[in-house]
Amino acid sequence: MSNNLIPLLIPEEADGERLDRYLADALPRYSREYLKSLILAGNVLLAHKPIQKPAFHLSEGQELLVDIPEAKPLALEAEPIPLTVLFEDEHLLVVNKPSGMLTHPTGKEQTGTLVNALLSHCRGQLSGINGVERPGIVHRLDRETSGLLMVAKSDVAHRGLQQQLQARTAKRCYRAIAQGLLPSPTGTINAPIGRNPKKRDKMSVLPDGRSAVTHWEVVETLGDRFSVLKLSLETGRTHQIRVHLAHIGHPIFGDPLYGTGLEKMMRFKTGGQILQAYQLAFTHPVTSEKCFFEIPPDEKFEGTRAFLEKWIQ
Repeated sequence: MSNNLIPLLIPEEADGERLDRYLADALPRYSREYLKSLILAGNVLLAHKPIQKPAFHLSEGQELLVDIPEAKPLALEAEPIPLTVLFEDEHLLVVNKPSGMLTHPTGKEQTGTLVNALLSHCRGQLSGINGVERPGIVHRLDRETSGLLMVAKSDVAHRGLQQQLQARTAKRCYRAIAQGLLPSPTGTINAPIGRNPKKRDKMSVLPDGRSAVTHWEVVETLGDRFSVLKLSLETGRTHQIRVHLAHIGHPIFGDPLYGTGLEKMMRFKTGGQILQAYQLAFTHPVTSEKCFFEIPPDEKFEGTRAFLEKWIQ
């Protein structure tokens, strides 16, 4: 076994769920392909015995042990893709990921991602905790979501940043343009999220999902048709902001998975959901320095707002 063991106690809401699906929800920082490979390799243990069937059905109260192997030499290609770096030292860096760029490679796409760019920029000096496909990646943003990401160069920094995310002491704020006017200037969406049982590429609000809490603040309204929002997360579920806003009837404008397709009727190409991670605050895991970063709205965000302001007139 490696030195990176993750214990998991199966909660009531996961009783009867498939092993591969549970791990994908419980360990979102790892790809589904990577977790499946761990299962098949015997790295997921129940009562000290490996479970090598992804379809194995779990029971409440069972204790799993997930053995994350030490990082292997990277097979991914380092690509000299330009990066916007807001901060960098020997331990970590903060980058501004553009919309349209994958955070890390997938089974289908192995080039052009943030990881490929980081491998070139950092000359391979990235933490290996998240496996070969996700070196340095502490948290992620969807392809079309732009904004700030923490990247770890060392395993020590990675663990420290990861602990802050889990303890909710690292703060992330987003800006979005949502359809319609929200019911109050500020509010909270507290609704559990799980993987949609019929469409596995989507998440949904489900009674037996994992706890998810999103806070909103209305920054600006565009007529009576759109709202510019500031959003902060208490939890970090996959697609959380997008799912929560769609759930309350105010989907993010341009969202291809959870939106209404209004942008198509307006014949406006958004390039995906209008969502940007614009604020990031954390404590440096090595120096204990308080770190805060903020970026202005990007060209995609401002271009969409300008179009909508003109459209509602």
